[in-house]
Amino acid sequence: MCWMPVRIAQHCFVSCRKQGANASALEKEIGPEQFPVNEHYFGLVNFGNTCYCNSVLQALYFCRPFREKVLAYKVQPRKKESLLTCLSDLFNSIATQKKKVGVIPPKKFISRLRKENELFDNYMQQDAHEFLNYLLNTIADLLQEEKKQEKQNGKLQNGSIESEEGDKTDLTWVHEIFQGTLTNETRCLNCEAVSSKDEDFLDLSVDVEQNTSITHCLRGFSNTETLCSEYKYYCEQCRSKQEAQKRMRVKKLPMILALHLKRFKYMDQLHRYTKLSYRVVFPLELRLFNTSGDATNPDRMYDLVAVVVHCGSGPNRGHYITIVKSHGFWLLFDDDIVEKIDAQAIEEFYGLTSDISKNSESGYILFYQSRD
Repeated sequence: MCWMPVRIAQHCFVSCRKQGANASALEKEIGPEQFPVNEHYFGLVNFGNTCYCNSVLQALYFCRPFREKVLAYKVQPRKKESLLTCLSDLFNSIATQKKKVGVIPPKKFISRLRKENELFDNYMQQDAHEFLNYLLNTIADLLQEEKKQEKQNGKLQNGSIESEEGDKTDLTWVHEIFQGTLTNETRCLNCEAVSSKDEDFLDLSVDVEQNTSITHCLRGFSNTETLCSEYKYYCEQCRSKQEAQKRMRVKKLPMILALHLKRFKYMDQLHRYTKLSYRVVFPLELRLFNTSGDATNPDRMYDLVAVVVHCGSGPNRGHYITIVKSHGFWLLFDDDIVEKIDAQAIEEFYGLTSDISKNSESGYILFYQSRD
């Protein structure tokens, strides 16, 4: 069981607190008048260091477009068990509870996860970002495979006419929700010719610096880099290696922007990863300024809907919790405990202003949902 010391804060938790008492307290705090219709706030049981999984699942559940697609998948004709069927069963179990608050054991999902990937088949702490990546890619692969099978079975109209090339570019709802496109622009400093290469992403990983903001991190991600000396660029126009400038821009903005803060850095002298607990401010509203000139929706505004928070000093120890926005208020999910928090409390998860390496609760994966 992964745990952290008792916190003396507004959103403090005590490991021995009874789940039932916690649930009824939450219901009272929100109040019957304010409690959202058809919404459920359920904690997830920790099956031995599975907080990395619980935290990501809670964040995804409160990404509404994702939740709706997973629940819609549940009502389709029964398919053989997969990570996606187990996820849809779990989400459906939460969404159809008679009670408004409580605790659910995600036992079937964890069992399937451990069966499918040996990386997660142990009781060690895992990386929440690695799990998010694995989950989204696995679901996308499953959906693409199902679509391919349906075409082969002649269930889709014009299935026989479509080429195999079309199969490769089939986008799933995972891509529709999370996929954006980066464009890598390189400009030759000799002939000024610009070449660009597009690259799709499901999340963006950005470097962090002390006392900065997410906007600063994204600007750093897109900083212009000069390629010179042994790193010169081969220009097709000049037909020789030339000095060049390279920069990364966002060409297509996703519906939900998942931002991964690279808080774990390998230290050669220590022969291990250490945590960068730097204070990085993440706003409740975000607009990207590192878009390309031909971006399809450059002015898209985003609202923060969920944050996976890492508590502790290193990647393989510590704990994960999640804060989510639901119907105008904020909730903290800590495995089986769910609490309402004030919006101001989010500042506690920016990180530490001191560079001293110590336990910190810092935003690790941010989920921003577009308004359109």
